Amino acid sequence: MSNQNADAKALKVAKELNSAHNWKHLARWHGAGYYELQTEDTGDVPVRLFLTPTLLADAEDILYRQIVNATRFPGTRLVVITPDTHYGYGVPVGCVVLTDTENGAIAMGPVGFDIGCGMVSARSDVHAEEATPDKRLKFNQAVMERVAFGVGGKSRRLGKLSEPEFQNLVRGGAEYYVEKYGASFDRSRAERHRIPVDDGWQIPWGGKGKPERGLEQLGSLGSGNHFIELQRSEQTGTLFVQVHTGSRGFGHGLATNYFEMARAERPAEITDLDLGYFMPDSRHYRDYQNAVAAGGNYAILNRLVIFEQVAEAFTEVFGSELELIYEISHNLVQRERHPEFGEVWVHRKGATRAFPAGHPALKGTFWEQTGHPVLIPGSNKDWSYILRPLASAVNSGYSVNHGAGRRLSRSHATRTLSQRAIDDEYREAGVVVNTDGRVPLDEAAPAYKSSQEVIEAVVGAGLAEIEHRLWPLASLKGVDERRRGKKDRGKSGRKTSKHY
Repeated sequence: MSNQNADAKALKVAKELNSAHNWKHLARWHGAGYYELQTEDTGDVPVRLFLTPTLLADAEDILYRQIVNATRFPGTRLVVITPDTHYGYGVPVGCVVLTDTENGAIAMGPVGFDIGCGMVSARSDVHAEEATPDKRLKFNQAVMERVAFGVGGKSRRLGKLSEPEFQNLVRGGAEYYVEKYGASFDRSRAERHRIPVDDGWQIPWGGKGKPERGLEQLGSLGSGNHFIELQRSEQTGTLFVQVHTGSRGFGHGLATNYFEMARAERPAEITDLDLGYFMPDSRHYRDYQNAVAAGGNYAILNRLVIFEQVAEAFTEVFGSELELIYEISHNLVQRERHPEFGEVWVHRKGATRAFPAGHPALKGTFWEQTGHPVLIPGSNKDWSYILRPLASAVNSGYSVNHGAGRRLSRSHATRTLSQRAIDDEYREAGVVVNTDGRVPLDEAAPAYKSSQEVIEAVVGAGLAEIEHRLWPLASLKGVDERRRGKKDRGKSGRKTSKHY
């Protein structure tokens, strides 16, 4: 069979899947803390489901088709499903795909549209009792004065950047930013300072994606599941802050344009845009890697710039400083060496790295002897977590989930939840939302899985251990009114949140 025909077969996920009706019954528990799934549809590709029995039972039936999709990219060596998993673009959100670096694909659905989305966590010495309801509201007000929210939010720190300066930032990352602008954060507390971008790579401006939107968005939050949250640590009783955001319109625009290039290059095989991929012989293969790097650099900078602004607000309200704990990305594809599978491309869609102590990639870093922190948010009326990876993370491709995971689609949540009841629940719980107390229904707690159930799966599999449990005190979220009233597409719905 020719390579072209093999690729075609790889992406033609049959309309009739042999095991769609009984795939959960075919999942076999493994003593290492996960289910193994092997069916006629998945073939010889190992699939590991890091789920509790409850999470497996509650998983959407439609998820199986997307799991099969993940196994069909050329050169796939392993598929990992994390406990927050739910319906996504082509493959599930909460999915890790390892492909061979020599002859395998770099897949786009397993990176997604919000390239490099990720988290920042920071701590203080301020006792949580000092966060009175009045100060929680003042904190939200102080942050909103400094950081723009929502789909069209513009940078209040840097304004609209010139194209040459924008190029410097997305290529130079935090290294360039600190040198040019100075910074209040410690770069050694970031997962990485810069992802290398080839000098000759050109940003595909314009097109359907319009990545130039990013020129004026650096340092803005966006909408969807992006947030800024004031929290109380159960372990220390002090105030923490977490930020979740990504590459805004720049990353979304890059992804959109490269999805279109992938389909144009292989129209016979890539009939579903979500299943776009590039092979090593593609003229776009290296270009897409550069796009992911540039989008990742933008997202890293976006989080760090927002952290600076949030830290200013925190000091204004509480009279004390925030210390950066860690900054970490998800939604990337990176070349890594795995003890079992060798040199692989690791795609983490809605999943994040989990390198334990002694991992070669941590050599010479602050985290070499301890493993790096892993930041996992829950809903804004549930626990968030800071974990520390353990040696068994090798079983999951050195990856864990990036959140609790949706259980209701945005449209279903908006149609079925009561605004008054949800607002009252949050008020009673003492969680101050934005400045008006109105909770975005598509982001309300009932739309998400229990974070405790999800973390139990991670800890039970020995992937990581809990370092901090963090309870929300004040929540800041952008609202996208355009999502209101969209038709539901299944229990969890087709993922419509493109957080730009």
